[in-house]
Amino acid sequence: MAKNREEEEQQQHIMVALTEEEEEELEEQLGSSLTLERVAAAKKLIEDHYKSHMKLIQDRKQRRSLLERKLEGSGVPKEEQMNLLKELERKETEYIRLKRHKISVDDFELLTIIGRGAFGEVRLCRDKVSKNIYAMKKLKKAEMLSRGQVEHVRAERNLLAEVASHFIVKLFYSFQDADYLYLVMEYLPGGDMMTLLIREETLTETVARFYIAQSVLAIESIHKHNYIHRDIKPDNLLLDKNGHMRLSDFGLCKPLDCSNLSPINENEVIDGEEKGSANKWNSSLEQMQHWQINRRKLAFSTVGTPDYIAPEVLLKKGYGVECDWWSLGAIMYEMLVGYPPFYSEDPITTCRKIVHWRNHIKFPEEARLTPEAKDLICKLLCDAENRLGCRGAEQIKAHPWFKDIKWDKLYNMEAAYKPEVNDALDTQNFMKFDEANQAPAKNSSGPNRKKRLIPEDLSFVGYTYKNFEAVKGLRHSSGDSAVDISGKCSIDDNEMLVLAAASADTVTL
Repeated sequence: MAKNREEEEQQQHIMVALTEEEEEELEEQLGSSLTLERVAAAKKLIEDHYKSHMKLIQDRKQRRSLLERKLEGSGVPKEEQMNLLKELERKETEYIRLKRHKISVDDFELLTIIGRGAFGEVRLCRDKVSKNIYAMKKLKKAEMLSRGQVEHVRAERNLLAEVASHFIVKLFYSFQDADYLYLVMEYLPGGDMMTLLIREETLTETVARFYIAQSVLAIESIHKHNYIHRDIKPDNLLLDKNGHMRLSDFGLCKPLDCSNLSPINENEVIDGEEKGSANKWNSSLEQMQHWQINRRKLAFSTVGTPDYIAPEVLLKKGYGVECDWWSLGAIMYEMLVGYPPFYSEDPITTCRKIVHWRNHIKFPEEARLTPEAKDLICKLLCDAENRLGCRGAEQIKAHPWFKDIKWDKLYNMEAAYKPEVNDALDTQNFMKFDEANQAPAKNSSGPNRKKRLIPEDLSFVGYTYKNFEAVKGLRHSSGDSAVDISGKCSIDDNEMLVLAAASADTVTL
């Protein structure tokens, strides 16, 4: 009895140091019937709590230091400098309040659905207090667990939180309730590259070069943080209101589960493949039309499309960052030709074509690709050890096809294509989804949640995240992710990247 009382006193002492949100999460985990669960949950929460607290202090100092250095040589009067520093302190205080607030789906007004898939949906939403517009991704916990996607969804959250890049969609919040995980991100109203390709069929080399170059910068930024995207495809290349591209991972189609495919032998001869698939279409135009008809159906199916997957991934030989460059080569081919390089009517044949890529890379004459474009595609769609980019993105940037690209100015220049966007709530560049058969939202707290806890809930401990840029009063709109500290003190893009990196709070609870 004395030992139990001592344990209870220790737990009460711990609770004093935690915020309201952390306290509730810890209580729920400690309420589990299994001692091992209780220990693991408490350990995880307490470790993350103190890591987060120390990082919060460091980030706050760094934000102030950056602003002071900026003001030092700006010529801004001393009185105005003091006002700017006070404004930053005010926002720091609001950020602390925000971190202590138990955020939930009730904090947002839910608007139009702009995406739906096997694991959940993406919906336009509006913050009830700040009135800022976001895209909210909702994922079913049960589906994540049953399909073994826990590590994938955690990696997605961590990537979006850690990679403070102008080339990556910005994450403002992540949180959870009893049944769902939520990611609240910036809304990019220009739609995705898949929609653009369906609409335009093919792009000119000038337009394709612009978006492939921006994709190179985006992929490079995640590789520098030791992430491999593994799912680079047009669905995940999003456009802001000005037509600039950001990389995301919230395309809702499920990546192809290669474990469900029949074994693929790299050395096998595929009898009748050409007769049964490639020659089914009398011309490349007919093949493109077939792809156009089936593309969106494939995107939102539970099977997905393997058209952008590298051969080493399909063969399960082990792979590295170079698999993302293969995907980029397949996208470039599709942009210029009108369909992916290994497209077939069924996914297994597509996979086999990819594995036997040497026999299937063909450039239709009517596509009229320049020699430089063909060369780049061939150097991306090849074996991993010789693939351009395997020794870094600089290899790709140096290719002659990009000779006129000014890499450091790419996001400052006018985009190659500007989508039609009428206002902040415009969703015309996304598919229309009905609201039918949507289950009502579940309460995120109370005794029912405790009763529903299962051991697997430990998989989602520490999922909550709040970005400094979400503080009330900061401006962040689609197409411009910079923080507007004050109209009297401008901050250029490079400094904003540093500030964003400083403000990324990656281990909050």
